[in-house]
Amino acid sequence: MKKIYLAGPDVFEPDAIEQGESLKALCQEYGFEGLYPLDNVIEASPTPEATAEAIRKANIGLIRSADIMVANLNSFRGFEPDSGTMYEVGFAEALGKPVFSYAADRHTMIERLRDVQGLGVDVLVCRDGKMIEDLGHSHNLMFAHTLVANDLESCLKYLQATL
Repeated sequence: MKKIYLAGPDVFEPDAIEQGESLKALCQEYGFEGLYPLDNVIEASPTPEATAEAIRKANIGLIRSADIMVANLNSFRGFEPDSGTMYEVGFAEALGKPVFSYAADRHTMIERLRDVQGLGVDVLVCRDGKMIEDLGHSHNLMFAHTLVANDLESCLKYLQATL
């Protein structure tokens, strides 16, 4: 059974443990073993920095043990996906692991930003004065190629059909 590392901001939900169990159960339904970041057991550390490093190392260990990564790229605390998830995506790709992702809003980036920031249809820069990437993707070009579905279940169906 292939192991899937479940990257995403789900670990920040108030019911994160239950959320993880639900995600892993869905993986099981499709013939995969889900690895959820909160599966790690982290020893008590003397400082927040030491705790953060222990979590980082444990998650890297789970990614290394996985065959595949599936990443939740839904917006988190703003317009973009969770930065920790994006680190994990890059790390998995650097290891040569297949990465697949999902996001509920698959409109193009320019459409999404215009909507979120209330910009006119002809505006090509965001409120911060930065150019808006307009390459037909819903997310940044560095990871847009991983985006295959709107939700985890659809992503797992895609994996089942393509692997």
